Amino acid sequence: MPDLIIKNLNLSSVSSNFSQSFDFSIPAGSCMGITGPSGIGKSILIKALADMLPHTGDVYLGETESQTIPSEQWRRKVALLPSESQWWYETVGEHFHHFDEGLFVSFGFNQDVMSWQISHLSSGEKQRLACIRVLMNKPKALLLDEPTANLDPTNRTQLESIIIEYQEKNQTPVLWISHDKEQLNRVCQQLLTLNNNQYAVTEIGDNQ
Repeated sequence: MPDLIIKNLNLSSVSSNFSQSFDFSIPAGSCMGITGPSGIGKSILIKALADMLPHTGDVYLGETESQTIPSEQWRRKVALLPSESQWWYETVGEHFHHFDEGLFVSFGFNQDVMSWQISHLSSGEKQRLACIRVLMNKPKALLLDEPTANLDPTNRTQLESIIIEYQEKNQTPVLWISHDKEQLNRVCQQLLTLNNNQYAVTEIGDNQ
């Protein structure tokens, strides 16, 4: 799998927190965490990497630059799991092409879930199903915005394990936003820290 490479990315037109430009890369098969104060723009950064916000500079997946292919095609390759998932239809099954037994069961669901009403789902159930929806598309890079914020400890551990397994099996670069320092220490090898129009990339071991 290719690396995710960010070159001279500037978001000053979107947020006053971003007068600086970003240059960093996430090697294939590794995970970089993002941390920083609430409101600093962590979600803005990964939305830009998913080509959902205007920016200057370049974002590459290997040799493919995001602006050279349609946005929808880019987001299938570089998939964003937002902190709050979106649902358009009444039932779970309407949001999936098929029932992937391995994935659904690994997240604690059986085939009955396909008939469940979206309006009756808890926030944690929605988040787990949103993760399934993302992984079923077999993305080549993952952008995760607080993916376990609505999960209890058991499901949090379960989701972490599934993401790490997917990352290692497919050699996928992962960018993971979290306010949980212990979680970032568990799942990441590098840490990108945002603060006051500055950022720093460090090895996880250097932060302990």
